[in-house]
Order: sequence, then C-alpha cells, then structure tokens
Amino acid sequence: MSGSTASALYRDAVVVDMTAPLAPFSAIQITFGPDQLVDTYVTAGVTFAIFTIVDDFPNSIEQTVKLISENRRFFLGHPGKFVLAERSEDVRRAKAQGKLAVGFAFQGSNALLGELALVEVYRRLGVLQMLLAYNTGNLAADGCHEARNAGLSRFGRQLVAEMNRVGIIMDVTHVGTRSSLEALELTAKPPVFSHSTPKKFAPHDRNITDEQIRACAAKDGVVGLAGLGLFMDGQTRKASASRLADTIEHVAQLVGPRHAGIGLDYVIDPGSMARYIRDNAGLYGGGGQYPSDGVIEFTPPSALPDVAEELIRRGYSDADVRGILGVNYLRVLEANSPVG
Repeated sequence: MSGSTASALYRDAVVVDMTAPLAPFSAIQITFGPDQLVDTYVTAGVTFAIFTIVDDFPNSIEQTVKLISENRRFFLGHPGKFVLAERSEDVRRAKAQGKLAVGFAFQGSNALLGELALVEVYRRLGVLQMLLAYNTGNLAADGCHEARNAGLSRFGRQLVAEMNRVGIIMDVTHVGTRSSLEALELTAKPPVFSHSTPKKFAPHDRNITDEQIRACAAKDGVVGLAGLGLFMDGQTRKASASRLADTIEHVAQLVGPRHAGIGLDYVIDPGSMARYIRDNAGLYGGGGQYPSDGVIEFTPPSALPDVAEELIRRGYSDADVRGILGVNYLRVLEANSPVG
C-alpha cells in the first residue's frame, strides 16, 4: 500500500490512545497549559484519548473529585471540540463530527480509600478504566516494583467484581505479575494492559510476560503498547514508530491482532516527569531501573500515522490496522459498558 493510501486509512480510522498520562488538570504539575496538552492529540488525528486523573500517590476523595470536576468542566465547556465519551457510539459520533472524544482513568485504586461504594460514583463521573495498583502494593494488589509479588487481597478480589458490575475496565498495567494473573483469571469482562511493553524488548519490571499477554487475550482483552524508549529497547532506550510497531507485532503474532492496541503514555513535558520520578523514587522501585537523570524518550501521538504505515508495510490488513489503531479498544469499552 502506498504512503498516500496509508494516510487515507489513518484519517478514516478511529484512533485511540488508551493512556494519556496527564490530564488538563492533574496532581502532577506541568509547564504546559490545558489547551496545548489536549491539542497534542487533536493535531495528531487521535479520535479518543483516555486521560489519567490520579495515580496511587497519597490523595483524598476530595482531591480526586475536585480533579475530575475540573476536567469535566474543561471538556464540557468546549462542546464544539470535545465529546465526553461513555460508550463506543460516543466515540464514533465524535469521529463523525471531527471532535476529540475523551474519557478518564485512574492509574491505581488508592483514590477509593478502601470504599467499594465509590467505584460506581467514579464511573458515573466519567472514569472508564482503573489500574488495580501503580508499581507498589496497595489495599487491592501488588505493583510491578513490589518485591514480594503477592496476589490479590480480599479487597482486590471484591474490587474486580465491582468494576465488572458498574462498567469500569480493569487495567493491570503497572500491576505485579501474580496479582495481574489472578485478576485476569477473575474478571468476567474484557480487561486491558493500557500501556505496556512485552518483556522480550527489555528486562524491566514494568514490562509484561507472554503469559500475561496470553491471559489478557484469553478474556478477549487488549494490550495497549506503550511508546517509551526505556521499555521498547533495553540497549539504546530510544523511541521510534518502527520500534513501537515491533512491540505491536509481537502481541499480534503471539495472540492475534485483535488483542493489540496503542497506549502511548506520552508525557508532553519530560522534565516534569523526570522531577516526579526523582521526588517519588519509592513509587519506582527506588529508581534503579530508570535513567539517573529521570529523562525518558517518548513516542508522541504525531508518530501514529507512521506506525500505521509501518504495520501496512509489514503486511497487516486494513481491518487489522484499524483494529489496532482503535476498534479493538472500542470492543472492550462496549463489553464493559453498564447495562441500562
């Protein structure tokens, strides 16, 4: 397929970034304003971006609701540009109208403070997916940097069931191997690894094994491949569209293209992220697996057309590429949508 035809496919496709790690208003302070942050996705032709509201850092219910409210106010205040999506049809409507569909995510479950009743509340406020844990252990599960690698707690098992009930997608990125496998066995709804990389590409705690990938696919879930050079190339730590396509291809060949997606985890302000890692080394396994200066190379949303072209060049069908770009995630979103 020619580059021009590949461009046409991309323009026509529903493009989903399963993980935008910073929302217009978030607890991590960045030097860019809300408009510039969101325009990164708009100008790249992204149809649907899932913005992270909170991680598993210490937070209160008050802070969490305040951040959700600020982001809802921002997006709902610009109805000519954004659609706050609840279901797959909202995303397709945004595509038809030339708008950006947005949803919210939690990277960790500490925002619940152990209260299962809050799961439904947060879902009604627009939270579509939630990690069980972020790198370290919490009330629900162990994170990927937790040395003990314990399984789910009793609360964690109840949390999986409640997320299934109310329609929040269970996300096991950043979760420890044992906890993630137990959660994947338990879930009755399709799950995601929203921004992960196969361990084949780098022996990093954040990367996932083929066993985890197969377990996600067995529940008709999707692995969103992340665009961080640190995870995609253990030698050079460089990020590129071609390397991201390599990680997508690994998942596609292992379990089928139906189970591959994209979750770039792109940080528009790497300096802010570097400071955050340095200041919160305990969340990152002491920091030893991260660059000493904290600087990580990211694949930006603007590289997504090149990723699509690379997949086409490698022989993937139009339908498979459309699936990887976004349709696969919409399937998971719809399967998790609450009834009624």
